[in-house]
Amino acid sequence: MKNQRICPKCNGSDIVIVDGYCGPYGTGNNIMTGATIFSSARVDRYICCSCGYSEEWINREDIEKVKGSKKSHR
Repeated sequence: MKNQRICPKCNGSDIVIVDGYCGPYGTGNNIMTGATIFSSARVDRYICCSCGYSEEWINREDIEKVKGSKKSHR
């Protein structure tokens, strides 16, 4: 859905993007990887307006933050 702008569930093309953000006290659509908001990884949401299906994506530059976080595991 992120790259093709086509919903994988209904093949709809009415896709909206809600950008991830980090607000005061860690609020927002993000993953806290450390103690401050500067260490957060923003999570963008892609939503199909035809069926309601949604996907969440982390920006490439934030993937290393998540991998190195003590909160993540495999």
